Amino acid sequence: MKIPKLFQKTLFGIFLLFGVIGVSTSILCIYTVDVHLSEEYETNSKGIAKTIADASVDIILNRELSALQSLIDQFIEIQGISYIYVTSESGEFLAHTFVPGIPEQILKGDPTGTATVERSLPGMGDFVEVSSPILAGVAGAVHIGMDTGLITLQIQRAIGHQVYLISLIFIGGIFAALWLVNLAAKPITTLLASAASVARDGGSDVDKKLLARGDEAGHLARLFLHVAGTAAPPAAAAAPSDERA
Repeated sequence: MKIPKLFQKTLFGIFLLFGVIGVSTSILCIYTVDVHLSEEYETNSKGIAKTIADASVDIILNRELSALQSLIDQFIEIQGISYIYVTSESGEFLAHTFVPGIPEQILKGDPTGTATVERSLPGMGDFVEVSSPILAGVAGAVHIGMDTGLITLQIQRAIGHQVYLISLIFIGGIFAALWLVNLAAKPITTLLASAASVARDGGSDVDKKLLARGDEAGHLARLFLHVAGTAAPPAAAAAPSDERA
């Protein structure tokens, strides 16, 4: 499919516009899904941490640490939760799900803090850790780590169908743009052929459909014929001069 030079810049602009729309829409989708899923995971984890904190009050007061360990082992099976540990008000680790032991980064951190933090644990991955105080912090705190790799995977799955749809629209838009530009360029090609006919033999081969058009191409074709008719010297006017000669 040959595109006239007159429309090549227009076609390039259409492709560029489609590209900008596709890229900006994909970035917006990724950002929106990322924020939404991250907030959802964090909210759910905080809810689980609060549930454990409420359920472990009597257990901690009675120092039934085996029961506390059994309690947090039940929640570690929930998707997205990678580790759980419970600390006392003095920072003592009462129970945890780390195997074989507590990572050095967590041991060096503040076990009594309840702020949301991001952790990178060697050999385990990257995590977002949320916490919930037990009896307003008097009896300690529950800490839950969420695997950000799983969140990323969920984001990829969520936006996969959207990106697929955008790609189909982009490809379809390219073919539609090529067809529309070629449709718009067809009268220009016919007009060029008609202009050559006018210049060659006065327009005997001008496309009748082109002359019947009501757009700019039809106006130019009729203008070419009009100019050719007024510019050509009449043949009858040259005959008397020949006779006098």
